Amino acid sequence: MNNKKKKNHVSLRLNLLFLAVFLLFSGLILRLGVIQIVYGEDYTREIQRTEDVTVNTPVPRGKIYDRNGQLIVDNEPRNAVTFTNNKTLNQQEMLEVAETLATYIEKDTSKIQKRDLQDYWLIKNPEKAEALITEADEKALEEDEEKDKKLYQLQLDRITEENLNSFTENELEVLAIYRDMISGYAHTPQTVKNENVSQEEFAVVSENLTSLPGVESTTDWERKYMFENTLRSILGRVSSSDQGIPVELLDEYLAKGYSRNDRVGLSYIEAQYEDVLQGQKQKVKNVTDRSGAVVESEVIMDGQRGKDLKLTIDMDLQLAVDEIISKELMDVKSEPGHELFDRIFVTMMDPNTGEVLAMSGKQYVLDEETGKPGLIDFASGNFTTSYNVGSSIKAATVLTGYQTGSITPGQVLLDTPLKIKGTPEKSSYVNMGNINDLTALKRSSNVYMFKTAIAMGGGNYQYNQPLRIRTSTFNVMRENFAQFGLGVRTGIDLPGEQIGFTGQGTSPGFILDLSIGQYDTYTPLQLAQYISTIANGGYRVAPRVVKSIHEPIPGNESLGPVVREIQPTVLNRVDMPTENIDRVKEGLRQVMQEQGGTAYSYFGSKDYLPAGKTGTAQAFYDGPKREELLKEGKGLVETWNLTLAGYAPHNNPEVAFSVVVPWLYQRDSQSTPTSNRVGQQILDKYFELKEKRQNGEPIQEDSDDQEEPTPIEES
Repeated sequence: MNNKKKKNHVSLRLNLLFLAVFLLFSGLILRLGVIQIVYGEDYTREIQRTEDVTVNTPVPRGKIYDRNGQLIVDNEPRNAVTFTNNKTLNQQEMLEVAETLATYIEKDTSKIQKRDLQDYWLIKNPEKAEALITEADEKALEEDEEKDKKLYQLQLDRITEENLNSFTENELEVLAIYRDMISGYAHTPQTVKNENVSQEEFAVVSENLTSLPGVESTTDWERKYMFENTLRSILGRVSSSDQGIPVELLDEYLAKGYSRNDRVGLSYIEAQYEDVLQGQKQKVKNVTDRSGAVVESEVIMDGQRGKDLKLTIDMDLQLAVDEIISKELMDVKSEPGHELFDRIFVTMMDPNTGEVLAMSGKQYVLDEETGKPGLIDFASGNFTTSYNVGSSIKAATVLTGYQTGSITPGQVLLDTPLKIKGTPEKSSYVNMGNINDLTALKRSSNVYMFKTAIAMGGGNYQYNQPLRIRTSTFNVMRENFAQFGLGVRTGIDLPGEQIGFTGQGTSPGFILDLSIGQYDTYTPLQLAQYISTIANGGYRVAPRVVKSIHEPIPGNESLGPVVREIQPTVLNRVDMPTENIDRVKEGLRQVMQEQGGTAYSYFGSKDYLPAGKTGTAQAFYDGPKREELLKEGKGLVETWNLTLAGYAPHNNPEVAFSVVVPWLYQRDSQSTPTSNRVGQQILDKYFELKEKRQNGEPIQEDSDDQEEPTPIEES
């Protein structure tokens, strides 16, 4: 009976166990049913989930041509090796790719930073890296939300210089390659090498692509300057793929759809017209699975290189002007007494449209390695540097005198030295006696301008007595000068324009200095705009260097259809009667075409009938040797600037120009008529080229170029 009870008890337990198992399996089956029936489709979609990733592939920039269709800036193809991280490789696998690639190509290691070395050391030495962290470190940061980040920083800090110096040259090459491979976004090609990729390197990489996942041998491009250093400081620079977008512009460009490593214009034309030159990137949609591997690719927008620019520059004229000022600069520099003289600027423009025909600047330098003298392009100095320009601006003084009623057209004044109590005499270079306004311009009278300024300020001049002039005269004179473009932005379509410096003193003598261009400073471009405003009858037109924007034609070197023609921009009409402007223009004609004019000996016989104004200004040297002179105890060194502003023909102006020659000679040094010589040659060349084109004659380029040992990209 006991056995029977015991047997019943065991059966009960088994039944309970079976019941429990049954219930568990029932629950499991029910749960699986819910998952399959209720959530099955969701989980299936999750397993099959893909992600669309749009990748932008850069295209070559637009080309740049001169006004006659000559190609100035092109894109030169070059071999390149790239890597695209499609998220299928882990860190170790990427390192293996870099190690293999390092056996095929030579890689520059000069750009490796200390942080790159530290990260690489930790990757290559995991056990040693782990030993750099103590239990105390772990415990101290146990509750810190940034624990991992701070522990990693501790590891970095504890890596010794000896550790970092332990890498072999081959390991450094691997690091340099790996550094480039991980530098950008996933699915976006990163440049590993695009400079000096030899045909052998290109071939061996191409042959081994199957063992180099993510690596491609492709074609990249670089800017090619057809006229070498000519206009380089105006054309501007483009960043490299290593530089990418400058930090200060990063947010702006990322918002426009750029990638961090995109090459962009950094200065002048390349920067100003970045949106036009950049082009339309090819857009590729990559479909990736959960692991990040690309399972499908589709081109959703074809790429197109940037639009082309047609400049207002006449490259034949530009080359000729460059050669003229280069020869003049080197010739004068070889003579004694011109130690501080190191630059010449020329701007030539259409006074009616503002189109810049030539913008030339040359600077004398010594090659840092050889010590040999040469010239660099400094065309941008025409609007980024300013100088006292002297008597060239006297036409503005006379017109301001008319406008304020300080003088009347034809008024005669006595040119004799002025003596203000407590100051040196102020005079013209010679006593001219009684002269009118036209003769004052023709012979460049200082005293006539002084007396105009005194009358403008309500002063009463008496020999060797104090002179009182309203300080508001400074504003009156500057506001009128600004109507012509002096002391204000010209509106040129280039960044970085300067407006010059305004003298800060308010004594009456400074007002007199201002009236003859020896107080405020102006840029060479402002001087060209000023004379253009007079030449065209009083319209201040913004100078510009881009004439039109064109659609690119694939495989064609010529300009394509016009996208946009840049129209002239009139900034203001001078608030002065036309007859007054015409009278001043007559004075400027006499400067160059009548006996006694300060430029007559250079322009009097020219059949293109020029008009203009010469200038000589006393100035204090503030060039690149200024600090050196101060250290030598020489203080401020007084120098002389020569300038010339003009246009031709006087009765129907088609070209206006300015010549600025700063710091040509010092006190007691021998002067040289550099500005007149340059002005004569550039006008001769302009009309010579015009005649040749009208007659269908070939344009012969001079080959006697000056040596430029130090190429410049931006001054």
